[in-house]
Amino acid sequence: MFLDEVRIRVTAGKGGDGVVHFRREKYVPRGGPDGGDGGRGGHVVLRVRPTMHALAWYRGKSRFLAEAGRNGGSSNKSGRQGKDLVLPVPPGTLVRTDGDGEVLADLTEDGDEVLVARGGRGGRGNARFATSRRQTPRLAERGEPGEERRLYLELRLLADIGIIGAPNAGKSTLLAALTNARPKIADYPFTTLHPNLGVASGQDGRLLVLADIPGLIEGAHQGAGLGDSFLRHIRRTRVLVHLLDGLAADPIGDMDRVNRELKAFDALLAAKPQVVVVNKIDDPQVQGRWPEWKKTLEDRRIHAIAASARSATNLDGVLLAAMRAADQAKDEPAEQAVPVHRPPPDQGVFRVAREQDGAFRVSGPSIERAAAMTYWEHDEAVRRFQRSLARMGIEEALRQAGVRPGDSVRIGDYELEWQD
Repeated sequence: MFLDEVRIRVTAGKGGDGVVHFRREKYVPRGGPDGGDGGRGGHVVLRVRPTMHALAWYRGKSRFLAEAGRNGGSSNKSGRQGKDLVLPVPPGTLVRTDGDGEVLADLTEDGDEVLVARGGRGGRGNARFATSRRQTPRLAERGEPGEERRLYLELRLLADIGIIGAPNAGKSTLLAALTNARPKIADYPFTTLHPNLGVASGQDGRLLVLADIPGLIEGAHQGAGLGDSFLRHIRRTRVLVHLLDGLAADPIGDMDRVNRELKAFDALLAAKPQVVVVNKIDDPQVQGRWPEWKKTLEDRRIHAIAASARSATNLDGVLLAAMRAADQAKDEPAEQAVPVHRPPPDQGVFRVAREQDGAFRVSGPSIERAAAMTYWEHDEAVRRFQRSLARMGIEEALRQAGVRPGDSVRIGDYELEWQD
């Protein structure tokens, strides 16, 4: 089954813990602190793999976790960094945040990549806290938790030419005749259930990528037939080959209905240049109706070409007309500017709320990160965390919220007892 959109959750690696350690060596009195720092956690990166053509690699997979950094050691040994987790995506993948839909990246070229979740920094060992006044610090930091994000990956096939039309117009047959593609071909509606790609060589030796889009019927933009789920794949094409079934009751009406669906889905699709191709021209009935259609199409200023995919005639004319239209097509403006991913500033941002059981909940990226990085078993580390509460204004905010000695204060995964 062709998979062109997935939702995943990625979590970068936690940073390694810094350690509390003191140098102990014979004949070296008061060796001093030598606890090393932890290593950074692994990042999560999405990178284009040109051999991928769909998102099927993600079928059955939705959660991805990068490697954590190693803990520090004695003798000022730093922990090893966690390995980055590189997730492959096909060319043409649009990466958004799941929820608000913010565009993180549009990955189209071989080697394109984007960092989507940053690994947590390693905690500092007690050697980093030594000063002339504090020569034996029993204080270190745990590793910072890795960043976690929910992502929506949407594939938009990269093709020069998109082949569109009503069901059973012969789009797959035309693709097979123009390229080496071997799509499924049958005489029943909706034989093509997913886009097919093929590569054709023009007269000038240029290689063109063609995409055969499943058939559209009236109401497709509202979910009728196969719906509009595949229309995104022709957004990147420069020109559309609109294939008409010459033996249909009303080929021109079919074309108008398909164009209305394109416009209802995205006005930019309807504005793309089109090369109209009438199929089955070798049939006497189609040949008799051809002059009327040609006149109608010329009146609408749409370039019309007669071609028969079945007998493989006039195919060079189809490719030549499509190439000329593609050369004359204007590049569309980017849908959105792709931002560089930077974590938002969160210094000092917090919220104090009362929970149903009477406990107080303090939430905010900075304070929750500080709690996760605190060694609660070391008194110096606890006092440092208390100073952070006062410095950020959380202590005063709790008092204004009515906190009393003995009340529970929850920060992240930790629950503390308030004492004045």
